[in-house]
Amino acid sequence: MTDQADLSQNPDLAWDLDDFTDRDRAMDFVMQFESTLCVYSPSVEQLYTNYNMFFPKEFERKMVILPDPNAFHDTFFYIAPEAVVATGLYVIPGELIEKDGLYLANVKEDRTLGDRQIPFMVGMRAIMANRPPDDPFLPVLAKGDLREFDDSWPVMHLHRVKPKVLAEISELDRSSLGSVISEKLNSLFVSQQ
Repeated sequence: MTDQADLSQNPDLAWDLDDFTDRDRAMDFVMQFESTLCVYSPSVEQLYTNYNMFFPKEFERKMVILPDPNAFHDTFFYIAPEAVVATGLYVIPGELIEKDGLYLANVKEDRTLGDRQIPFMVGMRAIMANRPPDDPFLPVLAKGDLREFDDSWPVMHLHRVKPKVLAEISELDRSSLGSVISEKLNSLFVSQQ
């Protein structure tokens, strides 16, 4: 499993669930993304494409993300924090708006749901199709992205990687990074059909 030393070396991999009214609902919601979205850690400038989420009893009310130690090749290094930006887009459970599945939505500054909610798959495909080839939409998760909405609903904010900003990695690695993120996202599309 993990120990306190592991978490102190990379605190980005321990997400607090203290503020969630319905912790079980938050856990169920976030688990949908375990094999479909990569996780970014700014403190070590790494992007994890192969990991597991755990809710260990010894770290009460935390979710711990553990990269697969046998899949070193599934971690991208030298991903500078300025290359990973907040999108303002949220993935919400359809139940929040009395529908099935996942939806893509915006949240207003006053923390209320925005005017448009689009089925996740339709919204993501439209965003990805409308991006220029040299600046694709590559969504990832980071600590703090799992949030509570309306005192009981978990929602997931999305960050995105901007490949053009990744000066420390090769063009081959940038291309590979984009391919991995897109492939994982496609598996989420399949699970939503």
